[in-house]
Amino acid sequence: MAASTRAVLLDALGTLVALDPPAPRLHEALGGGLPLDVVERAMRAEMSHYRAHSHEARDAGSLAALRERCAAILTGELGVEVGVETMMSAIRFRAHDDAEPALAELRARGMTLVCVSNWDHSLPEVLERVGLAGLLDGVVVSAVEGHAKPEPELFEAALELAGCAAGEALVVGDTEAEDVAGARAAGIPALLLVRDGTAHGAGRIASLAEISHHLQP
Repeated sequence: MAASTRAVLLDALGTLVALDPPAPRLHEALGGGLPLDVVERAMRAEMSHYRAHSHEARDAGSLAALRERCAAILTGELGVEVGVETMMSAIRFRAHDDAEPALAELRARGMTLVCVSNWDHSLPEVLERVGLAGLLDGVVVSAVEGHAKPEPELFEAALELAGCAAGEALVVGDTEAEDVAGARAAGIPALLLVRDGTAHGAGRIASLAEISHHLQP
């Protein structure tokens, strides 16, 4: 018999929060003189570097250094000076529409809620800005823990924070290779969030509102 669910461990980007397209904002901030597709290509290069090095940004100082390097990549790609402040003004996150109501429902059911993400030191601030921090009991990020999905250690840190065993938790994320594979490696049941309308089959959901249907009583 399966253990009762006591905690839900949720991914951040693509699950709880979304990134608004940054290139149009950067394009506007730079005066609109460069072709938009050139700005988009530069942003892709910057984001690729960030993803490869986000684990290095474990505190305020190392995060600032990473952002300086990312801004330098934009400057090199575009041939115009792009400062950190200008770059960061173009990067805006928002909560997915189903995030707040789903978290509120899960809290009402007595669930401990922990965000588990491959992210830099700043994730708690991002969750605060988008209005979700108050609905979570904790945040576990790869840069701080020194482990990244799909490594099971990141999920084990979340279990410790939640104060429950693997069989008493449920992981929810939008990537098979990171969220689901990492959860399985840690022995935790998982749900794959598929927002494009193809969420068919066991272990898949189309909305965070469906999480409550998969809790073990």
